[in-house]
Amino acid sequence: MSLDQDALGALRKDGSGGPSRYDTRKDQRRRRWIIGAGLAVAALAAWFVFGGSRQPEVTVVTVQPPSAPGETAVLSASGYVVARRLATVSSKVTGRILEVQFEEGTHVASAQVLARLDDSTVRAAYDVATRQLAAARTAVREVEVRLAEANRERDRLRELRKDNLVSVSALDAAEAEASALAARLESARAEVGVAEGTVRVRAQELDDFVIRAPFAGVIISKDAQPGEMVSPISAGGGFTRTGIATVVDMDSREIEVDVNEAYINRVGEGQRAEAVLDAYPDWKIPCRVIAIVPTADRQKATVRVRIAIEELDERILPDMGVRVRFYEESTPAAGSAVARVPSGAVAADGAGEYVWRVVESRVARQPVRLGREMDDLREVLEGLAPGDSVVLDPPAGLEDGARIVVRGSG
Repeated sequence: MSLDQDALGALRKDGSGGPSRYDTRKDQRRRRWIIGAGLAVAALAAWFVFGGSRQPEVTVVTVQPPSAPGETAVLSASGYVVARRLATVSSKVTGRILEVQFEEGTHVASAQVLARLDDSTVRAAYDVATRQLAAARTAVREVEVRLAEANRERDRLRELRKDNLVSVSALDAAEAEASALAARLESARAEVGVAEGTVRVRAQELDDFVIRAPFAGVIISKDAQPGEMVSPISAGGGFTRTGIATVVDMDSREIEVDVNEAYINRVGEGQRAEAVLDAYPDWKIPCRVIAIVPTADRQKATVRVRIAIEELDERILPDMGVRVRFYEESTPAAGSAVARVPSGAVAADGAGEYVWRVVESRVARQPVRLGREMDDLREVLEGLAPGDSVVLDPPAGLEDGARIVVRGSG
């Protein structure tokens, strides 16, 4: 039986004469694939335009002018405030503390009484010595009276002997008595001297039980209380104190710093300096170098430098941490430095040292010729001028002419 071609054609069309349901689904899938591919291409293009060429964020600083004469900091060093006169006060004898007459922070005068020890035994010995001295003096007066009487008796017998009214033996006896009393008087006077010396010794022993300030200053430590034992030497294990207080002469405050021996040639006696306490970072204290201690520490490779504080203040306390800048006194040579730049802005490679100069939101590699490094700043001899802007701590991968985003300025 032959096939009806018209009937077969009708099977491939719907009743309205349009395309079949299979062809419609195929066209929809094709359109979705084209739209997805377009979106992927657009996303890739946006990444290349906005993500792949992202502008780096940098910190920008301004190039500073060269320092004025006498204002160049040639070195910085750290150290501590110290007191040249500081003493731990103890007693000359071992004894029990009866009273303490100070507290931490008390201002004391030289020889002011700080504490007293139990002196009952020594005081009794002192009383005996004073009584012995009084008895010796009384004995002297007695001998003096008897000697005066013996001398008068001898003189009378001498006159009588001239008229042969007394015997020679009577006169000799009178003269012997006078001589014996004179010798006894000398002995009694010597005994008085011994007794006076004994009294002075006992008085000094008594005074040793009074503890006094060795010089005017401030008490910074109270180390003993009434009832405790104190001794000039360590005794009795941990039950005996070797000191009762620490006194500091606040007028003797100065600064000591350790300078690396490689840079000690930058420091000299009388050199101007400036100190900043860790506790007061905004307070600049004028100072002068007193001396360079003529020895080095082989362990730390440093040399100790003593620095005088020109304006003492009660806020400056012993053992405070301090940072000191040493300034160059001489005038720099004309034309030596044209600017100063932070050390962190300088980079180097095989071609030499350079900085990234900022011009209209772009960076340009700028070769520079540098001088000394002083206090985290480098002298610029050539390549920059005061007022130029440079990148501080430039990020890796920065390229000449690249656009940047300024994160901060200095």
